[in-house]
Amino acid sequence: MENILSDLTGKTYLVTGASSGIGAATALALGRVGANVVLAARQETACRELAEQIVASGGQALVVRTDIGVEQQVREAVSATVQHFGRLDGAFNNAGTLGVAAPLHEIGSDDFMQVMRINVLGVFWSMKYQIEAMLQSGGGAIVNNASITSQLGFPSLSPYNASKHAVVGLTRTAGLEYFQRGIRINAVSPGPVATPMAVQGFGGPDRLQAAMIDSPAGRAGSPDEIAKPVLFLLSEAASYFSGQSITIDGGFTVQ
Repeated sequence: MENILSDLTGKTYLVTGASSGIGAATALALGRVGANVVLAARQETACRELAEQIVASGGQALVVRTDIGVEQQVREAVSATVQHFGRLDGAFNNAGTLGVAAPLHEIGSDDFMQVMRINVLGVFWSMKYQIEAMLQSGGGAIVNNASITSQLGFPSLSPYNASKHAVVGLTRTAGLEYFQRGIRINAVSPGPVATPMAVQGFGGPDRLQAAMIDSPAGRAGSPDEIAKPVLFLLSEAASYFSGQSITIDGGFTVQ
């Protein structure tokens, strides 16, 4: 069977939240198949170290310090991508924040809006400017990082849950709007994955592992296990996918 990811080679992909976790794993995976990777995140030092690994593996990399909660920085990240590599072929909108963990009545409006600004407006701005660039170059593919919290309720995480429901809504609507214009837009909805954010949310690595003991997989996922489906959705192997949210959770939501 031919390599279904071969069409990613030489193309340009923007990854937000690329400095760690799922974003870093996806950026490295793109580099290994010979893609040009734009690393957009606030942690510039971590991104530069990652860029060195990507170049060593056969890809090309550009680091653009980006806070997706600031529209101008999102626009500039896309502009820098096109200026440096000539075009944008795909994007993984992965950056996000967990926010304050508390019962709903204890959460302040400012805390709620901060999560919405990053997780919803940040994804909206990312898609807006990425789509504009892709329309100019003949199409592409976008994958948004949602979460199984877009399907389930998790106590004490109402802003995060609401934001991830919104990400799926944006994905479905844009998937309808742009599929016939050559841009495929889908989402992944990971279950608990061993990332810094998940470890923080569960209160430590031991608590994360304990929470997953009775799940079908019996463990948390790894960032690489999310990166592989993301690359599939970015590739032409997923040419008939549009507006979908693919759950990757080791069976967590079907218990």
